[in-house]
Amino acid sequence: MMAADGTPTTWHATTLLQAIGNVLLFALIGVMAAIIGFKLFDKVTPGHLGREIIEHRNVAAAIVGAAVILGVCIIVAAAIMG
Repeated sequence: MMAADGTPTTWHATTLLQAIGNVLLFALIGVMAAIIGFKLFDKVTPGHLGREIIEHRNVAAAIVGAAVILGVCIIVAAAIMG
């Protein structure tokens, strides 16, 4: 991708403010992707995972939920790192 003057554009920050903005943007996208991934996993599996974890204190369900969130986060981190 090139800018109008022919210089290549990049996501790399050139100032501290740009770096902080990029961190906040990617953190927001990552958290949203983790939540969406958990909700999607909860929809495609039988039962209600959140209810199992909170109301029934099911440790196995909590481990599965944590594994799903970590898996989505690893994918998001790899996508951000490029």
